[in-house]
Amino acid sequence: MAGPGDGVFSGVGVALITIFDERGGVEVAATAEHAARLVDLGMRAVVVAGSTGEAAALAPDERAALVTAVRRAVPAAVPVIAGTGAASAHQAIALTTDAAAAGADAALVLSPPGTADVVPYYRRVADAVPGFPVLAYHYPAVSPPGIPVGVLGELPIAGCKDSSGDPDRLLAELVAWDGRLYVGSAAILSLAGPLGCAGAILALANAEPEACIDAFAGDAKAQRGLAESHATAKQAFPQGIKQLTAARWGLPTHARMG
Repeated sequence: MAGPGDGVFSGVGVALITIFDERGGVEVAATAEHAARLVDLGMRAVVVAGSTGEAAALAPDERAALVTAVRRAVPAAVPVIAGTGAASAHQAIALTTDAAAAGADAALVLSPPGTADVVPYYRRVADAVPGFPVLAYHYPAVSPPGIPVGVLGELPIAGCKDSSGDPDRLLAELVAWDGRLYVGSAAILSLAGPLGCAGAILALANAEPEACIDAFAGDAKAQRGLAESHATAKQAFPQGIKQLTAARWGLPTHARMG
């Protein structure tokens, strides 16, 4: 198992949607089947119960059931990463502990909202589950202010996902920090891959995994081809990405959020 400073994976991973039925119930088996299909198409990791998976609307037992089912559905070599960020370290520790018990290989931990100094938060989470890899998660649009570039080197993490979509920040991170950086925006894949990012964790990979892989490899045509889908996926979350995924795979578009 990877530890702080080690990589969790390299390449493109998917921020998995959660599939719901018409009454809002979690379709655990269908979600796991979708994860397996995406892995067959080249996804190198699966994030379960993250922002794209409508984690804020999931109960703890639902999160655990999804992690367990996805872990069983995909090959052992493909890490299953659980979203476990929360407003407090106490909550994040509980979610991270539950994720590890359910079979997750690592945790993606969103920085807490309204917190300028995130170092104590990440240290408490990492200390609570020794040896369990933690990826920090910078997403200021959802949980401001996010993670300052200058503190990345102080965090006990196996890497960081940056979903800001900000190329200036991306460059600053790559210059100032030698850790493993995963980009979370499909808009800058063809920049992130050639510049040396470890990988990407993408909502859009639910619908267009092949093009996401090609764009991260530096294919400018593939990057341009993702532009319309990227814009759609950002609209009216989570309906945008669920509609794209439904159009590709025939999956239901039911959601608990939005």
